[in-house]
Amino acid sequence: MSPSGTDETYDERAETDQSDDEVAVTIDEPLVRRLLAAQFPQWARLPVTPVPRSGMDNATFRLGADMALRLPRYARWTGQVEREQRWLPWLAPQLPLAVSQPLAQGEPGAGYPFPWSVCRWLEGEPATTDGLADPHEAAVQLAGFIRALQRIDATDGPPPQWSNAFRGAPVGAEHPQLAADSTVRAKIAKLDGTVDTDAVTAVWEQALAAPAWDRPPVWLHGDLATGNLLAVDGRLSAVIDFGTLAVGDPACDLIPAWMFLPAKARATFRAAIGADDATWARGRGIALAGSLPVPDDPFFQQDPARVTTALRHLEAILEDD
Repeated sequence: MSPSGTDETYDERAETDQSDDEVAVTIDEPLVRRLLAAQFPQWARLPVTPVPRSGMDNATFRLGADMALRLPRYARWTGQVEREQRWLPWLAPQLPLAVSQPLAQGEPGAGYPFPWSVCRWLEGEPATTDGLADPHEAAVQLAGFIRALQRIDATDGPPPQWSNAFRGAPVGAEHPQLAADSTVRAKIAKLDGTVDTDAVTAVWEQALAAPAWDRPPVWLHGDLATGNLLAVDGRLSAVIDFGTLAVGDPACDLIPAWMFLPAKARATFRAAIGADDATWARGRGIALAGSLPVPDDPFFQQDPARVTTALRHLEAILEDD
């Protein structure tokens, strides 16, 4: 894990889908130290440092030089801890890029109500579009990672569910997810006068009209946006934050085509991953669902820079016709 795992990602947009009665748990350094002292005294004297920009779903701290702590803020995301602890040690050896490595699982205590994770710290910087040494190489690397993940036996893997924000569910399905049809259409309506809502609606309807995934469910990361990709010297080195890990429709793992890679590398990515027209259309619709900067959405109200980023992603989605 690295600080880049706390940048906003597609998964962070699911935060606004919390139940009204869910309240975020306050997580600070004193709490973390109490948890370590009680459960992992061998690490209790190591430095504990909050990452520069902690995420909305989880609070992340660096522990010493080579470990990280991840603590869910909401009850909804506690299932992420169990998924990563159970599946990542098995998936990691079968993947071509480094991934988060759980070292231990913490339990509720010291006034904190959820399970939490101690993970290996992965060196690297946030992989940014402009910082890629070779966008086409990055496109091939990322496609290779996704294809390797999809080839792994998905028997007994976690299906789309509440705690992984229903990643892998059919596009438009009326779950509490960003890509629910009613949610997307309501957001498009609120953007009338700000964006070309006819063009946005057309992309969304193409996604809904595309044939559904009719093959066996496959493994998917669920949140391959910029904040969960690490790079060393401009080359992809690791993929982190598997909280939305699921087995289902792999279309959501296509979102980096519009939310990370530059336009010139999009065709390279599609060719390398071998996405058919239907899966590409569904993936484009899912990316669109996470790129609608609705004025009254708390996610965008908290940081105007998020609006700029979302509009840039939306432009890339509309241009890819």
